[in-house]
Amino acid sequence: MPRSLLQTSVAVSATACLLVAALLSSPAAAFSPTSMPAPGSLRTVSLRSGTSARGALLPKLRLPQLANPVPSVSSLRMAISDEAQISTSGGAGGFFTGSNPEDRRVRPEDRNGRKKFKVVYVVLESQYQSSMTIASKRINAGQENVCVESVGYLLEELRNPATFEAFKKDVEDANMFIGSLIFVQELAEKVIEVVEPLREKLDAVLIFPSMPDVMRLNKVGGFTMAQMGQSKSVIGEFMKKKRQENGASFEGSMLKLLRTLPKVLKYLPSDKAQDARSFMMSFQYWLGGSPENLESLLLMMATTYIHKDAVKQEIAAPVLLPDLGVWHPLAPRVFETAEEYNNWYNTEHCPLIGVDPKTAPTVGVILQKSHINTNDEAHYTSLIQELEARGARVMCVYTGTLDFSVPVEEFFTNSGTVPDSVINLTGFALVGGPASQDHDKAVECLSKLNRPYICAVPLVFQSFEEWKASELGLHPIQVALQVSLPEIDGAIEPIIYGGRDGVTGRTVPLPDRINLVADRALKWANLRMKANAEKKLAISIFSFPPDKGNVGTAAYLDVFGSIHAVGKELRRQGYTMGDFPNTAEALMDMILNDKEARVGSPYLNVEHKMTVEEYNELCPYSEELEENWGKAPGQLNSDGANLLVYGKRFGNIFIGVQPSFGYEGDPMRLLFSKSASPHHGFAAYHTYLERVFGADAVLHFGTHGSLEFMPGKQVGMSGSCYPDRLINSMPNLYYYAANNPSEATIAKRRSYAATISYLTPPAENAGLYKGLKELGELVSSYKGLRENEARGPSIVNSIISSARVCNLDKDILDLPSEEDDAKTMNLDERDSVVGKVYRRLMEIESRLLPCGLHTVGVPPTAEESIATLVNIASIDRPEDNIRSLPRIIADSIGREIEEIYRGNNNGVLEEVSLNQAITEAVRESVRALVERSTNSQGRVEAVNPMASVMDAMTGGNPWVRKLKEKGYDKCDESALAPLFAYLEFCLQQIVKDNELGALIDALDGKYIIPGPGGDPIRNPDVLPTGKNMHALDPQSIPTSAAVDCAKTVVDRLLERLYADNDSKYPQSVAFTLWGTDNIKTYGESLAQVMWLVGVRPVPDSLGRVNKLELIPLEDLGRPRIDVVVSCSGVFRDLFINQMNLLDRAVKMAAEADEPLEQNYVRAHAQEQAEELGISVRDAATRVFSNAAGSYSANVGLAIENGGWEGEQQLQEQFTSRKGFAFNSDKPGQMDAAQAMFKSSLAKVDCTFQNLDSSEISLTDVSHYFDSDPTKVVAGLRTDGKKPMSMIADTTTANAQVRSLSETVRLDARTKLLNPKFYEGMLNSGYEGTREITKRLRNTMGWSATAGEVDNFIYEDANDVFIADPEMQKRLMDSNPNAFRDMIQTFLEANGRGYWDTSEENLDRLRELYQDVEDRIEGVV
Repeated sequence: MPRSLLQTSVAVSATACLLVAALLSSPAAAFSPTSMPAPGSLRTVSLRSGTSARGALLPKLRLPQLANPVPSVSSLRMAISDEAQISTSGGAGGFFTGSNPEDRRVRPEDRNGRKKFKVVYVVLESQYQSSMTIASKRINAGQENVCVESVGYLLEELRNPATFEAFKKDVEDANMFIGSLIFVQELAEKVIEVVEPLREKLDAVLIFPSMPDVMRLNKVGGFTMAQMGQSKSVIGEFMKKKRQENGASFEGSMLKLLRTLPKVLKYLPSDKAQDARSFMMSFQYWLGGSPENLESLLLMMATTYIHKDAVKQEIAAPVLLPDLGVWHPLAPRVFETAEEYNNWYNTEHCPLIGVDPKTAPTVGVILQKSHINTNDEAHYTSLIQELEARGARVMCVYTGTLDFSVPVEEFFTNSGTVPDSVINLTGFALVGGPASQDHDKAVECLSKLNRPYICAVPLVFQSFEEWKASELGLHPIQVALQVSLPEIDGAIEPIIYGGRDGVTGRTVPLPDRINLVADRALKWANLRMKANAEKKLAISIFSFPPDKGNVGTAAYLDVFGSIHAVGKELRRQGYTMGDFPNTAEALMDMILNDKEARVGSPYLNVEHKMTVEEYNELCPYSEELEENWGKAPGQLNSDGANLLVYGKRFGNIFIGVQPSFGYEGDPMRLLFSKSASPHHGFAAYHTYLERVFGADAVLHFGTHGSLEFMPGKQVGMSGSCYPDRLINSMPNLYYYAANNPSEATIAKRRSYAATISYLTPPAENAGLYKGLKELGELVSSYKGLRENEARGPSIVNSIISSARVCNLDKDILDLPSEEDDAKTMNLDERDSVVGKVYRRLMEIESRLLPCGLHTVGVPPTAEESIATLVNIASIDRPEDNIRSLPRIIADSIGREIEEIYRGNNNGVLEEVSLNQAITEAVRESVRALVERSTNSQGRVEAVNPMASVMDAMTGGNPWVRKLKEKGYDKCDESALAPLFAYLEFCLQQIVKDNELGALIDALDGKYIIPGPGGDPIRNPDVLPTGKNMHALDPQSIPTSAAVDCAKTVVDRLLERLYADNDSKYPQSVAFTLWGTDNIKTYGESLAQVMWLVGVRPVPDSLGRVNKLELIPLEDLGRPRIDVVVSCSGVFRDLFINQMNLLDRAVKMAAEADEPLEQNYVRAHAQEQAEELGISVRDAATRVFSNAAGSYSANVGLAIENGGWEGEQQLQEQFTSRKGFAFNSDKPGQMDAAQAMFKSSLAKVDCTFQNLDSSEISLTDVSHYFDSDPTKVVAGLRTDGKKPMSMIADTTTANAQVRSLSETVRLDARTKLLNPKFYEGMLNSGYEGTREITKRLRNTMGWSATAGEVDNFIYEDANDVFIADPEMQKRLMDSNPNAFRDMIQTFLEANGRGYWDTSEENLDRLRELYQDVEDRIEGVV
């Protein structure tokens, strides 16, 4: 060897170690089993009885090619029967999998004096199981000197204590341990616990891409990764930099380097170099994946490190395929160019299967290479045959890295034949897989491709039997990695299409799911190929609650105005629209006739009468509904003989009224802990859309309908789940409010919706009105005359009197009485009184409220954008190095903004005045920014490019001038510049609009740009609307910023409760967790729960939040507070990983050996363990929700429909429907645990919820009171004491903790009783009147569940809406049905004892009710 090579051998071997370590520490490479497939013969795989993959592709099985493919009823019935044939046995005992590692054990039948070695392996995915089994058997059958015992464990199996003990014993007498893709933190800890103590004893430890702590276990001779992730190096830093610069494509370069290095290291004499070479060769063998490659891996390691030189023959080198290619099960080879593949496919393969390549739709398919490597591709072959049998061309691509954008661009976007739709069968994010994504690159790639992008999901952690039997559906880790992350790329339709066989580990195609994926992909392709004039679109509108005046319900949306706007655009695009009317009012009349809008009555227009015979023929599951609803047609959406489809057809557009759940007014059905099936009318409606009308697509109009909340699995629908059955093969477009990403995500996952976000109405400050306005004027007068001993006290007396008239004494408990004379007070005392009143007035005045309703395609004006921008400007954004404007102003006068907020909250007059002055300065400076770019029509079309030039000529930026006018002339302009640049950008986003454009693109079979949902004030990236909304990576929350905010809120909560409860901390707090709130705040309420129990969330080595640490009591500075967590059904679906985290946190606190008086969690758990006869760990169960597939407590439904007998019924509904426990020790099921739920609630001292957005408050929706347990707790406590009820308000930078009654009063004053709010709603006519009625009904909901609504709220509402004859007429004319509901709500509130009023008021209400009835019935 040359001297120079000898001198550098050690350096090169060290470099190799670092390169490998850096490569394997890459999260993207870490999840790269897809790299470098090995060849294997393309086998004929049996897919159905008597049908092979090869045979199924023959022309005789080809179905007729349809321009508008609609699956036959027989195929739908087959889907059900196919699924029924799948065994549902083998329950997992609370775990997600019950598979047995013994099925993977291979022992030599006869050693014959051979040296034996034992290999134990742990893998995330099962496809290596078959290859490892075959490889082991080949060694035992063919080797003269060695034999092997091998046994494999799936990572998920280690949750089972018995399996974990078996794993320990196996490793104890093993020679070699192999681990791959160990990325689940709690299970990684189990692997480390077993392997680390035995590492030195083991002859070799091979850890392929896994978490750094696991990678450090590697041991191949002298090669280790013991320092991985713990120290920095020049090479390590260089590679980190390169990875950041080049993204996931960097991993491709590293994999090429991995192939080359062993050739260099082979000639170096250093033992370390050879050990590094052995490791890299092992990695190549492993990535190759075939039985032949794994046999070589085992033999190489055995002869080198276990039984020296025991293998005499030469060990075969890794057999590898190209890193990038196009694959087909019947192709002679892998193609490396699209041209080569298309030539073979079009000239040789298409004639064989009877497909015309010139007219056939093309479906692009993205594959995971490890399944090809291991000959585990039956599920791929099955989908290919189904697509081709339907007359489609198919192009399947793969890559050796996890940057799938490379083959997409090379083979799809830039090829001669661009696919009409694309299916990603890997389940991974497009770029970087599940651990290190580049979503921006993915969106850029998919935008260029501009095709519908479906991401189907193969089961990994469960066998298909276990998935079928599971009520939860898809494993939560798979939901996080293979549903949530692809959604951020813009992926749609996470349909399960293949499942692991529990014995062999091979992936089995699920026939009915494969059919569905094929049908839906071709329906999307059909939208590209069909002329607009021929396309049929079904628009579904909602009626909730299902009663008069409620047709066209949607959150903050003018539904009929919006549909009319959509109709005009569709006509412009060439759709066949028939006699579509010229006005929204005419459109509404044609659907509602006389606006009676009673679902189940003849007043709605009936478009189709479906006979029972037609229904039973077309609906394959109709008989299954009879168990809950009897024989068709039933009582709902029926005339007694036929099933009625309500709506109106206009040419090729059908506008239909989606039926209701059906059980709203039935107390017994509301009480059921689990939801039943849809009724016959609901099934008939959706059967009509697909089978009779023949919809090419469905558009669900507004937030939200019932389809996605029908019974079924949480995520990963089966063919027996009702959302899947109802939507079936129809592409589902869904206009969804931008501020509600959680429920939009449910629609995406359960009903396969491609969402299109719409803007909520522009927000305005609530302002002051009537007596509140007069009170504000008195305060202003006092501020000018406060030191005048003659006038000052007199004004204070007037302020006290007016404040009491306005009922502010309910909020200011120490407000002097009217008998007290301010002349006896000194100046400070008078200031204190006025300061507290002023603080409450400003709280009302500055609160944001949405005004009116949004119309799709109509962006807000510049004026309407100001309040939103003011609130954006008021939030610090440290991640962007932007300080809030209030902070910049406060800094300019030498003050801390937190100090000003604190004084304001305490009612210090000087601080309240200063806070209001800063608020006014912020408003005026933001207005100056907006006015600079406003045109003559009052709209912002673009930020004025000449504005900065004009500013320089006129003496500086207008916002700086405005701040100076307000007295703030020392503001740091270097801080103002980035803030106002950001505000300019936000202004552009606010007034942009793509709501109609996105719909047209989707109907043209194009890609909808994805974007986050949430609060545009907290996250302006929500704007502009018209995006395919997504949530967030569930493993990313709570963020460190959310933890900081949570600590502030919890400290304020405990401070208030301590002060209000005789200096005692609460022992237990009942929490409600919401999906949308945690998306908007990045997990603030999650972190609040943890902070109460004294546990801190900790990110793992990959930055995912899945570790916990107990905060020592001395650091906590108070006792650990017990919690009872009630999770919404949506939260359960989106964040079951976080439920696991919460349960582990509570158990950690309960098991801490601490004094009981300092650990209420432990004290209560010990008490309950004795009470219920269970362990302390099981008694520390505190995380509850609905049963899988069920949503809400149905309390809101009962109250909205008035069908409840008493509060006891509501309380029983709450405990029966919300009493299902999550247990992190058995995460595969939600157990009915009403006894534990009630026992925990009985110890609660305070109920608590969060408000995080100005758009949705306590009375805007029924959700908040539906999940409020205040009266439930009072009924369960042994002392009968009603718990305190508190609300955290983080809608502004100045976070507040108020009592529930304070918050209800604030909500009523700013909305229900505020002319700015109700006049804005009345301007929207029919829908606006309904919105007002809804808020009154929701206010009564709080009376029912918490008893925290003051009498004056009902009284003042009666004065506004009932006592005024002119208002009566306006309500009657706009929506008589909603007005009748309003009158009924007032009477019901009185009848149930929530409102005490005069007989005069009651007589007026009764008379009005009869007048409205006569009007509706046509008597008047």
